Amino acid sequence: MNFRHLRYFIAASEHGSFRKASAALGVQESTISRRVRDMEDGLGSALFHRHSGGVCLTVAGQRLLSRARKVLRYVNEGAEIVDAVGRAKEGHLRIGIFSSLASGFLPNLLRRFAEEHPSVLIELADGNPAEHVAAIQQFRMDIAFLTGTLEWPRCDTACFWSERVFVVLPESHALAQREEVAWHELAHETFIVSDVPPGQEVHDYLVQRVADLGHHPKIQSQFVGRDNLLTLVAIGSGLTVTSEATTAAQIPGICYRPITGEVLPFSGVWSPKNDNPALRRFISMAKIMARRQGVEL
Repeated sequence: MNFRHLRYFIAASEHGSFRKASAALGVQESTISRRVRDMEDGLGSALFHRHSGGVCLTVAGQRLLSRARKVLRYVNEGAEIVDAVGRAKEGHLRIGIFSSLASGFLPNLLRRFAEEHPSVLIELADGNPAEHVAAIQQFRMDIAFLTGTLEWPRCDTACFWSERVFVVLPESHALAQREEVAWHELAHETFIVSDVPPGQEVHDYLVQRVADLGHHPKIQSQFVGRDNLLTLVAIGSGLTVTSEATTAAQIPGICYRPITGEVLPFSGVWSPKNDNPALRRFISMAKIMARRQGVEL
């Protein structure tokens, strides 16, 4: 017995005729009659009384009918759930972030995806690149957005957008009067970074840029989050750098100035073995948005 047999049996019982059931299902009458006979042979009991006007259920057929309807209902409900997940109507998407959600490509992507797939639960997590990639490789995370274009083992990578890099200055700083700031003007400044992500990456970034000028940067670590770090800049504890998306955050006493020629790429990283349908839809949407902004993928 298979699900097709059950469908034929239920249709014949509802229509009281193999002929009418065949018309409703779009199959030949002989096929329905044969399959019902196969069921009866397999069960060892007649399911229908045949007569010139059609068919009617036997006692055994009546007992089977309610259970057959339940089986098909469960199967149909399961198919609908699988279909909804497959088309990303439902599901769960776990995303690692290493960028501000204040403005820019990433929040726009998240907003659009949520609008088109409102039943998909989106879970965001801050963290450093190594933690995100390890979670992706272990299928505990679906995708992460990281700075740079580094290739990661067993992962696919695509650069989706870039942001200018800004130095964060107190409003009273002499460089605040400039429209743009060059690295050589920052070489002797004191910088502050957070001890939480992306603090270590900002530290390494500063070391590389200032070392290229032949100087050793003065960098102090602060045990605060990103917002409080900007407040420390306002009170004169030091300067810091940030990406363009973060500049949407307005903190009293600070200003943002772009660093000449400094652009930071952002890439999505995911496992090619991850079969989450919501992830595939998300990546597809990200690629479409990136191409519309002139990014070659």
